[in-house]
Amino acid sequence: MQKILQQLLLTTALATTSFSVFSQAFAYVPNEKDGTVSVIDTSTDEVVKRLPAKGQFGKKVQAAAVHPGNQNLYVVVRDKNAVAVVDTQQGRQVALIKVGDEPEGIDISPDGKLLAACLEEENAVALVDLQTNKVKHTIHTQGRNPEHCVFSPDQRWLLASNEESNDVDVINLTSLKSEHLIAATKHPRGVGFSLDSKWAYVANEAANLLEIVSTSDWKVHANIKVGLRSNGVKVNADGSRIYVSNGGDHNISVIDTASRQVIATIAVGQRPWNMALTPDGKKLYVANGRSHSVSVIDTQTNQRLKDIPVGTLPWGVVIR
Repeated sequence: MQKILQQLLLTTALATTSFSVFSQAFAYVPNEKDGTVSVIDTSTDEVVKRLPAKGQFGKKVQAAAVHPGNQNLYVVVRDKNAVAVVDTQQGRQVALIKVGDEPEGIDISPDGKLLAACLEEENAVALVDLQTNKVKHTIHTQGRNPEHCVFSPDQRWLLASNEESNDVDVINLTSLKSEHLIAATKHPRGVGFSLDSKWAYVANEAANLLEIVSTSDWKVHANIKVGLRSNGVKVNADGSRIYVSNGGDHNISVIDTASRQVIATIAVGQRPWNMALTPDGKKLYVANGRSHSVSVIDTQTNQRLKDIPVGTLPWGVVIR
């Protein structure tokens, strides 16, 4: 009887531990120059490991994305023209997907079935079937040098911001064609969406603006002056706030979506770029490329809590 009770207690402890591990949020930071990913425990805001444990994924890594339904992390390995599939529990690469010339930005569809990779030198977007890890479609963009690829929440559209031609391709995910071209002000970078997919938010780096685009006509309906060299965009879970990273001013603009006004400006490290929010929305993590760090922001108070040293030239942050 005692052995049975001990076994039950052990099983319960293991189950509790397993639940704790999988419910805990980790931030993954691709370090562009190191070819590695730093892993931050968001409960302690400390780097707990690096991926891979030895060596590097490649000579140059950039965007990363986490799967919404499993433990896989996807990392752009630009010098291999590929996306590495990383099992975060095993801490190692389990597959390498060749996507095309010069990938940079990637995104995973809300249903977890597709990965989109912007191919800068091909003027195209690759759609990868995540069940087979094979490129399913390559869609040519109307614009030049697509950099950031973002799915709309309703999965009807994929937007690709084109660095060289100063516009944004609107790809219909049913027809698999670019059906519209949004004329951005100058040098579009990061893209975000409202929760209802009615509005797209585009950072214009050279114009220091966030442009607000209606998805009903794909025209710019308003713009908001933000900081110098605005680039990254992140919308919070309830859609009430938009965060814009300003690479030249070394700060973050916090925008209230109802009033479309900047309500706070938060100093961070040098050349902030791509960002991520914790699942509960209480903390924002910002990659500071030239400071080789990640800034942690309390979204309730709009105060910077901490700077976490990571690798060389962090490109962004994703959290799961």
